[in-house]
Amino acid sequence: MKILVVGSGAREHAICNAMSSIKNNIFCAPGNDGMKLSGINTVPIEEMAFDELVNFAIAENIAYTIVGPEAPLVAGIVDFFEAHGLKIFGPNKNAAQIEGSKSFTKKLLKLANIPTANYQEFFDYNEANKFLKSKETNYPIVVKADGLASGKGVYIVHDFSEGHKIISNLLKDHKFETDKVVIEEFLDGEEFSLMAFVNNGKYYPMPIAQDYKKLCENDEGPNTGGMGAVCPVQNISDSTYQLAVDKVIKPFVETLAEENIRYTGILYAGLIKTINGIKVIEFNVRFGDPETEVVLPRLKNNLSEVIFSILNDDDPEIEWDDDGINLGVFVSSKGYPEKPILNSDLGTVESFENVDCRLNFASVVQQNESLYSNGGRLYLLSDHADSLIDAQEKLYSEFKKLNTENVFYRKDIGKNSI
Repeated sequence: MKILVVGSGAREHAICNAMSSIKNNIFCAPGNDGMKLSGINTVPIEEMAFDELVNFAIAENIAYTIVGPEAPLVAGIVDFFEAHGLKIFGPNKNAAQIEGSKSFTKKLLKLANIPTANYQEFFDYNEANKFLKSKETNYPIVVKADGLASGKGVYIVHDFSEGHKIISNLLKDHKFETDKVVIEEFLDGEEFSLMAFVNNGKYYPMPIAQDYKKLCENDEGPNTGGMGAVCPVQNISDSTYQLAVDKVIKPFVETLAEENIRYTGILYAGLIKTINGIKVIEFNVRFGDPETEVVLPRLKNNLSEVIFSILNDDDPEIEWDDDGINLGVFVSSKGYPEKPILNSDLGTVESFENVDCRLNFASVVQQNESLYSNGGRLYLLSDHADSLIDAQEKLYSEFKKLNTENVFYRKDIGKNSI
């Protein structure tokens, strides 16, 4: 059985690794040069080149395709593949609005009676500015670009001056190509991520993880695509986990079915435990990144068999490792997230091969015998250990084997998960 994975980052690398028993038959388009170090077949086809991807899937007799990133899902890659009679794992264009439009999701949450932050939508810059000046506006508030922003379109705003600049960037300069913003109340509490396999009314939840989105230690600085993750989250109890499944995943999946929104793929819930209970921060329509890199290594089954079963409308057999903890730390280019420095020397291929932990590569290219930076987030180191402290000591010691002169990474990933 041959499988095609669409995408190029550490998430897609982790997806491929979770199907390691058939690695020779896994193709990743476009992938990256770092993936080749672990024997993954990369294909030089961009994730938005739907025609070329379909032609490749037909020519190689691909059994099914898995879509990693959100952009092709929102653009309708699933509809395109299915129109050519090809099996593909992911929600169609209509369902992918759950990530493509925050206002679309807010309306579904209301239908499902799932708690979330109070919000208002604005198309007009002046109206949004008026709201920011209003006496009824209680700071801090949260401003979100209504569209895809690779995890960087969410801002916690502490005063009018700060909000004014952000609104101007989003609605006047159309940063992230948005023409609408959602302004919502700030929720305080413990954040965690809950992903589930979904198949038209059926759902199969995964262990919870925690993503560290802030750029700097102590959760300071701007939001990023994620600087690291931990799984499980030890200060989120089993009862809270079950409540999240019963009160968020279950009613949301049921509401999708009731609204005739066909959904097969991964559903990602970004949640927060507040003093008033669990509330939804966001929903995404694909594997989270970097959560995937610490969740999938805990899967005892082969991921390829789980997804094959779902695509054939069977109930998959899914088992998870309950022992220890998985910790992942992302390494990023200096200047990330606004202006990452490209083409920095990251070290020799041999130095990476000597690292004694999991490596999931993202934006890297190989030149001669070395790897170089080709974007913002570069690679993620992860490992499994009996305790968080053991995992941290192991991972951060492995960084000493690598060239970290032109990069940075947080040194406190996992600190608030216990």
